[in-house]
Amino acid sequence: MLPVISNGHCAYQNFVLANLRKYYPNPDSIARSTWDIIDRFWNLDLSFTDEFMKDKYSKFGPKPRVPSCMQRSYLLSIAFKVTSITDWVAQLKLNPLYAFLSGFEFGDTPGVGTFYDFFNRLWDSEYNNLFPHVRSTKSKVKKPKSKGSKAKSIEKTTVAELLPELENTSFNIDEQPFGSLFQLYNNEFLQQSISKGLITPDSLALAGDGTPVVTSRRERKHRICDCASNGIHNCNCDRYFSQPDCDIGWDSSRDCFYHGYDLYMLVASDSVSDLPIFPLFSPASKHDSHGFLHTFFRMNNFLPDLNINKVLLDSAHDAMPYYEYFKRVGITPFIDLNVKKGTKLTYKKDFTIGKDGVPICKAGRRMNRDGTEPSKYRIKFRCPLASRKYGCSCENPCSDSKYGRTVHLAMKDNPRLFNIPPRDSKQWKYEYNARTSAERSNKREKIDFLLENGRHRSTKMWYCRLYHIMMLQHLDAWDLPFESTLRKLIQKVS
Repeated sequence: MLPVISNGHCAYQNFVLANLRKYYPNPDSIARSTWDIIDRFWNLDLSFTDEFMKDKYSKFGPKPRVPSCMQRSYLLSIAFKVTSITDWVAQLKLNPLYAFLSGFEFGDTPGVGTFYDFFNRLWDSEYNNLFPHVRSTKSKVKKPKSKGSKAKSIEKTTVAELLPELENTSFNIDEQPFGSLFQLYNNEFLQQSISKGLITPDSLALAGDGTPVVTSRRERKHRICDCASNGIHNCNCDRYFSQPDCDIGWDSSRDCFYHGYDLYMLVASDSVSDLPIFPLFSPASKHDSHGFLHTFFRMNNFLPDLNINKVLLDSAHDAMPYYEYFKRVGITPFIDLNVKKGTKLTYKKDFTIGKDGVPICKAGRRMNRDGTEPSKYRIKFRCPLASRKYGCSCENPCSDSKYGRTVHLAMKDNPRLFNIPPRDSKQWKYEYNARTSAERSNKREKIDFLLENGRHRSTKMWYCRLYHIMMLQHLDAWDLPFESTLRKLIQKVS
C-alpha cells in the first residue's frame, strides 16, 4: 500500500535539515549555486503528487517508493544536469546530498528499474509511442531555396480545413497519454505561478513558436516485407520505425535536415520569466502553421480558465483563417506578414500595400497614417504631399481636394493586411517584440536544461523529460529569500 507521509512537506523539510546538519555541518562547504537549488527544493511542496498517484499503485505487495520523492529526485537530476538515469542512480549511491535532498535515506536509494516504473505510471497509455512502429513512409521535406527560410509544408490538409475541424473537436485530458504529466505540472507549478501573479489568466498574451528537437543522427527503419528477396528494392511497403512518432524535418536556423520532433511551445509573453504554458510534440516535418492549431486548441480544452486577448506569431502563421478566427473570438493577432520579395499587395485595384500594411500611392510614395477608427475597424491614410493650406504638391495629384487623397483600409476587406493597431505603429512593434519570449523559453529548455541530451527512444520519455523541465522553469521564477534560510538553521544550535 502506498505510504502516506504524516506531516507532508513539513516532514520532508525536517528530514533535509537533519541530514544537512549530519553530513554538511559547515554550510561553506557547499557552493552558492548548489545552495540555490537546495533552497528551491526545500520550499517545493509536492504533496499533490502523493495524493494524485495514490490510485496508480497496488494495495498489495511490497511498499513502493513515495511518488513525491521519485518526482523530486528526477527534477534534481535535471537541475544538476545529469542526463542519464543510470548515472543519476549511481550518483544517489555516492552523494548523500543528492539522496536526502530527494527524500531518500543515504544508502537506501532506488534503482534504475524503480525510476522507469515511476515513468510508466506517469504515462497514461500501454504504448510508449503515439503511433505504431509499423507504418508507411512519409513524404520528405524539401530543402528551401533561400538560406534561413523555412521549408514548405507537406501537409495534405490546409489551414482552412484543419482549423474548423480542431475547433469543433473536444479534447479530454483523461484520454491523452500525457494527461497525468500535465495534471502534475498544472496543479503544482502552473497554478502556483498564476497564484503568485507571474501569469495573468484574465488577460493572457500568448507567444507561439516551434523548435526542432533532435533525437538521433539518422532515421532508423528496416523492411518487414520480402520485396528485396524478389528483386524489388524500391517498394512502397510499410517499414518498421524504431521511433515511429519522429521523422525528418528541416532546421531553418542551422540550414540542415534533422531527425526528431517539432516541439511547439505556447508561452506567456507578458510574464517576466518567459514562463511556458503548454507544449506539444509533433513529427519534425510538421509545419508551424499546423503545429500551432494542434497545440492551441488542446490548450483551450485543458486550461479553459485562461482568457487569451493577444497572440504573437511569426510569418509562418500568416494565413487568412487565423485572422478570421481571432477576430471572431475577440483575440488581437500580432502576426508578421509572409510576403515574398518582389510580390505586390494590391488594395481595390488602385493602391499597392507595403509589407507593414501602409498603402503606396500611384506615384510610389508611402502615405501618412491619419488616425484609426476602432469602432469601424478601419485605418485612415492621407497623401504625404498634401497640405490644407497649399493643396497637393504632386505633379500628378490623385485628387483635386486640398486635403489630398485619403484611403480608408477596412479590416473587413482584408483582416490579414490591415490590423489595429497598424503594423507600422510603435504599439504594434512593441507588442510584437514580445514574441521572442517563445524563443527564449525554447532556449532555456534546450540549452540550459539540456532537453536534447536525454537520448530517449520513446515519446513517453521525451514527454516526461519535457514536462519536468517546464516544472523547473516555473520553480526558478518563484521568489525566494535572498539569504538562505537553511544556512541559518544549520548554524543554529538545536
